[in-house]
Amino acid sequence: MTNAMPNMGSPPQEKRPKGDSMQNTMLNGAPNTLVEKIILSHLAAGAGGAPARGEPVSIVIDQTLTQDATGTMACLQFEAMGAERVRTELSVSYIDHNTLQEDYKNQDDHRYLQSVAAKYGMWFSRAGNGICHQVHLERFGAPGKTLLGSDSHTPTGGALGMLAIGSGGLDVACAMGGGPFSLLFPKIYGVRLSGALAGAASAKDVILELLRRETVKGGVDAVYEYFGPGVASLAVPQRATIANMGAELGATSSVFPSDGLTKAFLENRGRGELWRELKADEGALYDKIIDIDLSALTPLAACPHSPDNVKAVSALAGTPVDQVVIGSCTNSSLDDLAAVAAIVRGKTVHPRVSAGIACGSRATLLAADKAGVLGELIRSGFRILESACGPCIGMGFAPKSGGAVSLRTFNRNFKGRSGTADAGVYLVSPETAAAAAIAGAITDAGELQTERLNTLPFVQSTVQCADDMLLPPLPPEAAKDVAVERGPNIKPCPLQEPAPDDVRLVILYKGGDNITTDDIMPAGAKVLPLRSNIPEIAKFVFSSLCPDFYQRAKAAGGGAIVGGSNYGQGSSREHAALAPMYLGVKAVVAKSFARIHRANLVNCGILPFTFVDGGDCDALILGDELHFQALHTLLDDPSQSVIDASVNGRTIALKLEADARDRALLRAGGAIRALRERNA
Repeated sequence: MTNAMPNMGSPPQEKRPKGDSMQNTMLNGAPNTLVEKIILSHLAAGAGGAPARGEPVSIVIDQTLTQDATGTMACLQFEAMGAERVRTELSVSYIDHNTLQEDYKNQDDHRYLQSVAAKYGMWFSRAGNGICHQVHLERFGAPGKTLLGSDSHTPTGGALGMLAIGSGGLDVACAMGGGPFSLLFPKIYGVRLSGALAGAASAKDVILELLRRETVKGGVDAVYEYFGPGVASLAVPQRATIANMGAELGATSSVFPSDGLTKAFLENRGRGELWRELKADEGALYDKIIDIDLSALTPLAACPHSPDNVKAVSALAGTPVDQVVIGSCTNSSLDDLAAVAAIVRGKTVHPRVSAGIACGSRATLLAADKAGVLGELIRSGFRILESACGPCIGMGFAPKSGGAVSLRTFNRNFKGRSGTADAGVYLVSPETAAAAAIAGAITDAGELQTERLNTLPFVQSTVQCADDMLLPPLPPEAAKDVAVERGPNIKPCPLQEPAPDDVRLVILYKGGDNITTDDIMPAGAKVLPLRSNIPEIAKFVFSSLCPDFYQRAKAAGGGAIVGGSNYGQGSSREHAALAPMYLGVKAVVAKSFARIHRANLVNCGILPFTFVDGGDCDALILGDELHFQALHTLLDDPSQSVIDASVNGRTIALKLEADARDRALLRAGGAIRALRERNA
């Protein structure tokens, strides 16, 4: 299949301020943050007056990205809407997750996605071209634009001054069809940076320090906006590391200003015409301000099994290391690879360590080769892995058994995510990882010779977009003749039934705090190829925490799930909602929810209740039956938020925090069913 002339798709219907007009946008006459400027310049038609923080808001999306683990379902949902062509300025379909082809399933998905991209007007990034977030940063990102992606690390684009948000695939599908994206106008947390990084400290240590302070729940329904004199000391790849891993804070996004370094980054990639200066107004108000002195930071590590379990590398020094992996969408820029090469130059990886490099993009890999960086890594004993997500999602390069210690420059270290259940994964900077690879133990990189390779001036002049692995959209007249290819593993998206008025739901599973989407729906080489087949992937729901969940749900004909605080943190994978929905789950009751997962539950027609009295959570046990009456009254009346549920002869109060849009979706049985009814 060959795509021909570029076509950026149909322009959006709404007309928005461009260029300097964003700088003059004011909210209630007050100075604005950069986040406020972007949101206000992208308000959807009919949005009314300027919204306040914490109120629902709908914004127009300029760009979307999908990847092959979430993109198959997003494209199936887009097809179900009946649209003839994407209606964004730009939509890109990436192949970067399911690249391990043990059988036909992943390759069938890739061919399906390529044919859908050709038919409906999307760019297509072929397998081997790189990880969506780094390729999008290099090739498509632009200051002031909105980006919605079916991957939780989409906020990487904030390094260029974009408002880039991760979401479930259905929200992305709707945006591809020209629909606005709805969210709560976020709280805006200002991060004031001063000083400059020194010694062996790196950008990874900036975000680890923020996670140490804020925790994985600290940023729910908030955007972190960086400002202050220290910003000018951070190159765009460093900003990308920080923005990428802001997802681990539970944040809606992270945003840096667009300045001279942003301009240089775009110019070095042949896209300088897209640059414009963007920053917060003097005196802009933040919900809180967090001060970080970059010059005071020292190397840090997130210890097993949470990104906020942060300790100083000096406190961990001497811990034997079995594996080191450098790369992923968090730390695989040319700057990162050059820093590693400077440390390992003339040395050999320790005999006890298995070391790998997973470069973020093919363009970066080619530039590293030209600069001599790649040769230094190979000579030192690093294995060069594919430019894909790979080990970060448990897709190969798993640690050994017996409590292996694996140092990774990735963004998540949830238990079992590496593919080895008893491995201890530490999240560190490329410098710390490189030092450990040579020493065979956790080591402060400052103790090794870290004289930087004198290659970056040459490298920057040669970092160019490798567009030969990007297929541009077909013109509409050519796209009409494209036949969509569907392999036998690709099944239609199932639908939830409309919400009943009276229902009894048995509790099928009860978990604690910080249940992740990896816990609900595992990744890895065994499960990921089933992402386009909900009936099959549903067999793995809670398989690591509750091996008999599938049988229990099937026997009961569905039911409810109970969780603690921050239920559904982590990945954007809507399969963690779709698969339970397929098994008949109609409600999740938790102390609180992660933003993306709660939205995915609503889109799937699953009621997301919270406890009015947190103590009621402790009283519920597995097998209890929740009896709901008058659900329709709750869903039809936005002024009503509390409903009583009967449990074993007593009553507990549950709260539904949902606006009119969410209630309509829940009443209809989810977003797709609601769209079908509206179109009909």
